[in-house]
Amino acid sequence: MAGELSFLDNPVFSQFAFYGSVLIGKTVLMSPLTGLFRIKNQTFSNSEDLKLGAPGIKVNFNDQTVERIRRCHQNDIENIVPFAVIGILFVLSDPHPVAARRLFQTFTAARLIHTVAYLAQLPQPIRFLAFGVGAVVNMMMVGRVFICGTL
Repeated sequence: MAGELSFLDNPVFSQFAFYGSVLIGKTVLMSPLTGLFRIKNQTFSNSEDLKLGAPGIKVNFNDQTVERIRRCHQNDIENIVPFAVIGILFVLSDPHPVAARRLFQTFTAARLIHTVAYLAQLPQPIRFLAFGVGAVVNMMMVGRVFICGTL
């Protein structure tokens, strides 16, 4: 198993690690982005955080920008975390390197487009299609793992 999860021995794992790192990095950056806009817009959801803002502000859950960033971040967690788990199992299923790279690239592009569409408020169905493409990639990888696991 060490060879399957080695950067040197398995080009599929190397590709997965690269694209997975891009996606995890993007997801991690959403938290400070939320914090930045909470401070900029003086929108805090906890009373102890109010001291970070101007005097007299109150707890507020309704800032549209902050809530949009939070929903985008939540959607990343709901989609990228499963991709990371499924991806490891997929790598272990010994897929064709070119096909695997295309799946990783497609999922990554779909998630980046999803984020841009969400934050820039692009018209539907852009965000829906980006989400759907990512979901299809995850299901394709699940199918491969399932088929290989039953052989």
